[in-house]
Amino acid sequence: MLPTFFKTNYPTLIDEFFGKDFLGDIFQFKGVNTPAVNICENADEFRIEVAAPGLEKNDFTIDIHHNILTISCQKEEKTETKDSKYTRREFNYNCFSRSFTLPSAVETDKISANHKDGILTIVVPKREEAKEKPKRQINIQ
Repeated sequence: MLPTFFKTNYPTLIDEFFGKDFLGDIFQFKGVNTPAVNICENADEFRIEVAAPGLEKNDFTIDIHHNILTISCQKEEKTETKDSKYTRREFNYNCFSRSFTLPSAVETDKISANHKDGILTIVVPKREEAKEKPKRQINIQ
C-alpha cells in the first residue's frame, strides 16, 4: 500500500495510460441516470420538482403506497438508418425510479402533478391540522 503522499503526487501507471476514468468509459450505460430533484416546503404543501428534459408526461408513472411516493420513468427510443450497403439500428433506454417517504401529515388523496418545460412538479398538500398556525397571544386570567 502506497502512502497518501505518493498517491496524490505521482499518478499510477494505469492512470497514465488509460486516464483516471478508464473503467467508467468502458462501462458507461447510456440513458441510465437519476434526474435532479428539488423538494420545497411551505405552510400549505410540499413541492417536488424533477428535472427531466426530453421526457414527456406520458413517460412518467407516479404511485403512492403506504406513504411512499414513487416516481418512475421508462422510455425506449429506436432509430434506424438504411443505406444501400448497410442497415444500422440503435436502441436507447432511459429509465429511473425515485421513492420518497411522505410524512403522515399529508393529504395523499389530493396529490397532483404537472409537467411543463422538462420539469415534473408534484404537489403534496398538508392536512389542515399539520399546517402552521399563526402566532396568537394567550390572555392570562
